[in-house]
Amino acid sequence: MSETTPRPWWRRVLGSTWFHLAAALVVTGLILSFVAKPYWVPSGSMEATLQPGDRVLVNRLAYLGASPATGDVVVFDAGPTWDIEGESPSDPIRGALRWVGEVTGFGPSSAHTLVKRVIAAPGQTVECCSDDGRLLVDGEALDEPYVTNDFPFEPGEFDCDTTPRSARCLDPITVPADSYLMLGDNRANSSDSAAACRSEDSAADCWRWAVRSDIVGKAALVFWPFTRWSAL
Repeated sequence: MSETTPRPWWRRVLGSTWFHLAAALVVTGLILSFVAKPYWVPSGSMEATLQPGDRVLVNRLAYLGASPATGDVVVFDAGPTWDIEGESPSDPIRGALRWVGEVTGFGPSSAHTLVKRVIAAPGQTVECCSDDGRLLVDGEALDEPYVTNDFPFEPGEFDCDTTPRSARCLDPITVPADSYLMLGDNRANSSDSAAACRSEDSAADCWRWAVRSDIVGKAALVFWPFTRWSAL
């Protein structure tokens, strides 16, 4: 009667459920860190392009060897000058929900992570408005069919030369190095780069920038709910 030869220890480890679970977590972590990341849209600042509660997939490789361009919808980690959406991350329950959201996209993401549209890149000059109320980037008027709920603007009646002037108007500003000017598509209801610069007595340092190193990636598609599945 022959004795059964015990399996080598490394085979026992590789065949264990715990090893498979750990390996799956490592692979998931690598994908989230370097390839693609789900993101939960927390507010209506990007309506109608993105709705509150939408889950989008963020392409983390989109700017490998490239730079964000005007019109891109970008997810980025907001710096201390930006408003923090949601409850305090020190709340343990909220913190746990955020961890689940970071991994799956089904739940709130990091309180410091926002989604906006790129308007201008480093060195470009932005101002508003053209005669017909459009944003100007380096003197060229932008065509922005995605904008909804913009600030009121009536040429000759309520524009940049009237008193008071339209909140749509922005004095010329040149985007600093390694920074991007971000605006929401729901222009009049977006806490974005220009939110504190919409009045005539705004401070010179009212602008908030998305820093290149804080950009998570380009929003590629809405994957939930299924009825809104679409590429961006």
